[in-house]
Amino acid sequence: MYEHFRQPLISRAAFLLRIAWHVLIALGIVIVSLAIGIVGYHEFESLSWIDATVNAAMILGGMGPVNPLNTNAGKLFASFYALFSGIIFLVAIAVLLAPAVHRFLHRFHVEFDSEGSTKG
Repeated sequence: MYEHFRQPLISRAAFLLRIAWHVLIALGIVIVSLAIGIVGYHEFESLSWIDATVNAAMILGGMGPVNPLNTNAGKLFASFYALFSGIIFLVAIAVLLAPAVHRFLHRFHVEFDSEGSTKG
C-alpha cells in the first residue's frame, strides 16, 4: 500500500488520493461501530431506534449514555461498548494519521549502513 523507503515519494495528487481513501476507511470504521451500538442498545435495552442511535453516538463520541440503563444485559453491553469505542477512537485516528506520518518518515529517512554510520 505504501511505497518502500528506496522508492521516491509519491506525487502530491497521489498523496491526496491516499488521504481520501484513509478518510473513507476511518468513516467506514465509525459507521460500522455506530451500527453495532445502535443494534445493541435497541436489543439489550429495548430502546427505540432513535434513542438507541443517540446513546450509541454519545458513547462512541466519548460523552456517555443519555438514557438510564435498566437491564443487566444492557449494562454489560454499555460497558463493553464503551471500551470498544475507546479502541475504535484510537484506530480511527491512527488510520487518519498514517499517510501523513508515513510521508514525513519517508521524506526524512536516513539509511544506516552495516557499520552504524549514516549515508546520504
